[in-house]
Amino acid sequence: MTRYDRQTILPEIGSVGQARLAASHVLVVGAGGLGSSVIPALTGAGVGRLRLLDDDLVSESNLHRQTIFRMSDIGQPKADCAAREARRLNPEIELQAIRGWLDPDTAGPLLEDVDLVVDAADSFAVSYILSDECARRRLPLIAGSVLGRQGYAGGFCGGGPSLRALFPELPRNAQSCATAGVMGPVVATVGALQAQMAMSALLGLEPSPIGQMVTVDLAGWRFSSFRFTDAPEPDGPALPFISRNGLRPSDCVIELRPESESPSPVAPHALRLGPEAIAEWEPPSGQRVVLCCRSGLRAWRAARQLADRGHADLALLADGQA
Repeated sequence: MTRYDRQTILPEIGSVGQARLAASHVLVVGAGGLGSSVIPALTGAGVGRLRLLDDDLVSESNLHRQTIFRMSDIGQPKADCAAREARRLNPEIELQAIRGWLDPDTAGPLLEDVDLVVDAADSFAVSYILSDECARRRLPLIAGSVLGRQGYAGGFCGGGPSLRALFPELPRNAQSCATAGVMGPVVATVGALQAQMAMSALLGLEPSPIGQMVTVDLAGWRFSSFRFTDAPEPDGPALPFISRNGLRPSDCVIELRPESESPSPVAPHALRLGPEAIAEWEPPSGQRVVLCCRSGLRAWRAARQLADRGHADLALLADGQA
């Protein structure tokens, strides 16, 4: 009996499918709650190469849902701890742990040589940057999101619609787990769905997870799904995300984080404004306005307010370095 007997006995996998998994290379962005389900599932299934990216350290508040970590991991890099646990689970696979932040500059090198990307990050900016890059490269992207007791997992790009096709705009009242809270089991459920979608895409199973959305509502005990293969890409230019290197000397940079959150603004000439001040602020004419926060959520909201008032030259900078 071998490690993979119970999965290779499935006629849709077999030895050929197992060899296909072993030859696959997957990038998992985020080793937190969703990653705590995705990483062990792909590791246990024998996906041959995993590249894990996370810039964060383990904290005690993570442990109720990020079950890949232990109390002894507090203060340690999540990417390193997740890779350690994956190696313990399956020493046959190749693991690369990267402590870093994904932005438009780093995305390209991270996507080199991979067959599929799993978005397990808690960042609106990361999700859209990954979608833009995967769409250009025709790489499958399995994205997931959780808030409270609800969430979704979906398959994007890889020849199917991008994340922007299904979500051209963020909800005006969008929140994060840090502000609205989340329960651990729903995170594990969505992460497991992402892993199943990733394996199905790697194996070429039908129906394809690309263009498929599965929603989970564990408050009302409902699962639902729909296909969006015909979703059109949005017309016109999208609000772009840029990196620090993409800043121009002529930009009007707005730092939306308070000094307590980001003691040093993203640029020396940045103007620090609270999100509530954007409604009354008048941008200078003839300059691109770059709005900055950590996850991209505050920047997106502020940009939409300015766009509604007719300001078109806008960019977003989600900054995890400050």
